[in-house]
Amino acid sequence: MRAICERAETWASAPPAQGGREAYDVVTARAVGRLATLAELASPLLREGGVLVAWKGRRDAEEEAELERAGERLGMRSEEVRAAGRESGYENRHLHLIRKTGPTPSDLPRRPGIAKKRPFGRRSSV
Repeated sequence: MRAICERAETWASAPPAQGGREAYDVVTARAVGRLATLAELASPLLREGGVLVAWKGRRDAEEEAELERAGERLGMRSEEVRAAGRESGYENRHLHLIRKTGPTPSDLPRRPGIAKKRPFGRRSSV
């Protein structure tokens, strides 16, 4: 195992011999952003069938709905949400398990920062 100090978008865009496109079984994230943003950042890194494990706080129905709306576009699907439990020292923490269901769309990853600025799945304000 090794740590990589690089933006997910940059690492997934690198040539296969140097990068991490569709190279991983598991991606973990904590305190990075909303679920749809995390799924977009993880999708290009995960092999088909791989899992994003996102450590989040209280469950947020709108955030989970954003992920559901973005999921097909990203090739990602929410599979399970587990309470971290009091044993972990965090009463309102949850682990979201999000499975990669298909190949990474060819237009992913987007440029660094775009997933957070313009996330897929967000309702447009009219």
